[in-house]
Amino acid sequence: METRKVQVTGGSTYTVSIPKTWATENDVEAGTEIEFFPDGDSLFLTPRSEEERTRGSLDVTDLSGQALMRAVTTMYVSGFDVIELEGVEITTEQRSTIREAVQSLVGLEVLEETRDRVVIQDLLDSSELSIHNAVTRMRLISLSMLEDALAALSELDHDLARDVIGRDDDLDRLWLVVSRIFRATLRTPKAAEELGLPREECFDYHSSARQLERIGDHATKIGHLTLNIEEPLPDEVVEAVNGLHADAVEVIDTAMDALFADESDEATRLANEARTGVRAIDERVRAIDELLRDLDPARAQLLGLVVDSVLRSADYGGNVAETALQKAAPTP
Repeated sequence: METRKVQVTGGSTYTVSIPKTWATENDVEAGTEIEFFPDGDSLFLTPRSEEERTRGSLDVTDLSGQALMRAVTTMYVSGFDVIELEGVEITTEQRSTIREAVQSLVGLEVLEETRDRVVIQDLLDSSELSIHNAVTRMRLISLSMLEDALAALSELDHDLARDVIGRDDDLDRLWLVVSRIFRATLRTPKAAEELGLPREECFDYHSSARQLERIGDHATKIGHLTLNIEEPLPDEVVEAVNGLHADAVEVIDTAMDALFADESDEATRLANEARTGVRAIDERVRAIDELLRDLDPARAQLLGLVVDSVLRSADYGGNVAETALQKAAPTP
């Protein structure tokens, strides 16, 4: 850490010198324009960049399949606007995997292809993205997936179960968008300014989006379990599971309302209400476990996994409530 004294020049202008080491490392010299970003009692400064879009390159010669998919996804989430994938000779299989990765990510498009190079570009304007809207959309999708997964279980509707499984891709795409936006706010204060949100709030949205993505994973798991059930379930079991689902949704919805609440008192009240709901759900789960003991062991095991997924979804709602409490708390 270095310190500098603020000086006054011309009678009214405050000036402070920039450490030479930092200036050299960032190509700052006489005449360089510096951008300032106020953030509470802090002031961030960064050299003004002439190039708006960030470019990144990756050698994919030894990458294929899931490893190549993860590599493209990682560069996307890291915030590169233009991704250049290079290799001695990019194979047909690699090109197919790259296209699959592009289709699974919001805003990407293949811009250029040659024998040894594929260029991908993000077509979205980052300044127009809204982390609030993305999380709101994730809330709707994850809860509808959970509702339809349990409806498919109750009615043994395998087509609906497959539809729920397919919707998980939409939720994952939004999760990656939220992650990309959040990482951008960590990398540069300009991104947070364009969003119009403090970075702490972006962190809260990112943390909550992760919980919603996990709820979608459990809805998908219930969909897969439903495909393995052929015989109708006892009415009392269906009724008990549906009641558990209703309580879980109440927790998740209340927690999300707390996260989005503008008033701290209202957010705190709702978050504590959601946390209380999580504790109440444990009693209902114990009652369902008693019902499952009367079933065939194989069916009881499958339904036990379903109950566990619904319970975990409620727990994720409780995690959102914890985040909402932290967001509503006074800041130092």
